[in-house]
Amino acid sequence: MELILSLLQQMCVYLMLAYMLSKTPLVLPLLNISSHLSHRIICYFMFSAFCILGTYFGLQINDAIANTRAIGAVMGGLFGGPVVGFAVGLTGGIHRYTLGGFTDLACAISTTAEGLIGGLLHVYLLRKNLGRYLFNPAIVFGITFIAEVVQMLILLIVAKPFDQAYNLVSEIAAPMIIANSVGAALFMNILQDRKTMVEKYSAAFSRRALTIADRSVGILTNGFNSENAEKIARIVYEETNVGAVAITDQEKILSFIGIGDDHHKPNTPISSQCTWDSLKHDRIIYLDGKEHPYQCSLSPHCKLGSALIIPLRAGKEVIGTIKLYERKHKLFSTVNMSMAEGIAQLLSSQILFGTYQQQQSLLAQSEIKLLHAQVNPHFLFNALNTISAITRKDPDKARELIQKLSQFFRSNLKQNINVVTLKEELEHVDSYLSIEKARFTDRLNVVIDIAPELLDTKLPSFTLQPLVENAIKHGISHLIEGGLIRVTSTRLAQGYEIMVEDNAGLYQEPEQSHSGLGMEIVDRRLINQFGQDSALKIRCERESLTQMSFIIPY
Repeated sequence: MELILSLLQQMCVYLMLAYMLSKTPLVLPLLNISSHLSHRIICYFMFSAFCILGTYFGLQINDAIANTRAIGAVMGGLFGGPVVGFAVGLTGGIHRYTLGGFTDLACAISTTAEGLIGGLLHVYLLRKNLGRYLFNPAIVFGITFIAEVVQMLILLIVAKPFDQAYNLVSEIAAPMIIANSVGAALFMNILQDRKTMVEKYSAAFSRRALTIADRSVGILTNGFNSENAEKIARIVYEETNVGAVAITDQEKILSFIGIGDDHHKPNTPISSQCTWDSLKHDRIIYLDGKEHPYQCSLSPHCKLGSALIIPLRAGKEVIGTIKLYERKHKLFSTVNMSMAEGIAQLLSSQILFGTYQQQQSLLAQSEIKLLHAQVNPHFLFNALNTISAITRKDPDKARELIQKLSQFFRSNLKQNINVVTLKEELEHVDSYLSIEKARFTDRLNVVIDIAPELLDTKLPSFTLQPLVENAIKHGISHLIEGGLIRVTSTRLAQGYEIMVEDNAGLYQEPEQSHSGLGMEIVDRRLINQFGQDSALKIRCERESLTQMSFIIPY
């Protein structure tokens, strides 16, 4: 009993070292079993050190040492596998052998065997997908118990003389088996507590981060303004439980939620020099309230005592900040500090995506306006000349054409939107053709044959009219008589083919002019809407026909 108590006293020092080590980043890789070389190296050096310390902490008994060396060997095998376990046990065994005594060789062999036993259990549990049991203190107690029994048997077999070895084993077997088994279980319990704490910390961090991401997704893509910033600030405030949250742009406070909202008002200029520094130098600023004091620039009675200021970026440009505050005498938690950087990155990505969407929208509007600019000047000129010529001969017809011209330009105004129905697109084409048929009289005939079920299908606005206009301008206008334009739909395997066909067959590859650019824009917008299979296709048989077609997928 006296020997057990002595070993347990030394075990307390041993476990105190283990507890202190568990608080350092060095032990974190051990909490997840890994086959990486770095993991194995850490295991080897750490548990070899514990092996050697266990020998130094031992008690001299009859030219032998009662010790806690087995804990390091067994734990090294459990965490690192058989190779690491063997290496740790061999290192501890060689160290023990250098100290001499009649059990030196037996202890060297038994310590190596103990490391190997821990490693074999490591392999067995992983192959059975039971790796979680490596961290079970009861399992560790059992395998250390077995390893110590093996050590006593090796002492009896190897150590000479046998009588002296037998007497030694009789005296130290029970104390060492109990002390080492209990110590190994307690050692693992310390690491298990650390593992549980890290997992809970990570789970809480992930859960809150995902909640913030889920609640805030898409808000800032609609614009970085006071309304959207207020929504984001409230979400962050509710999920992080900090004292206050503020969001600024480059000049003013966009939103402020929490303590101090009586004097930190939205849409007021930024007054904090630290915020200006964060914007100017694109860096995170942490005012902990102690070494780096925070003092509200608006009110001497402000209850906020610390602040974390993080820049918000749209690409490489800093366009604002998000600021988290805590009340006086309360420090930021490490969770909130880490999460704040992640939140800033999330919001920056949303802002960048919103900017991209706005640019895409502006580009689409510019393309539509470019198509308008292509058709309007010469079409209006020709239309007015046609109406002028008809006015004296047929006033009623002239009045009808003026109404059609009005409808055409009214339709143009409506087509600033990106997508319309095929029915609306055909009405736009009909207004255009009414003017052109009056202009060309008998030289132009039009056939429109579109499947009724297609009329409600959405397609990019201002798609058909440029194709029809191109057929007239570069085809029918060059014929003396018998011009024909057909707008048809055909059901194919991959979708409906929409075709604009003329019987002139005079199409030529356009130069980089308004006409060529117009076809390119129509082609690109069809691909963006429906995919590459819907690209504009042009086929020409000289002096016979020209076909321009695209696919609307099912």
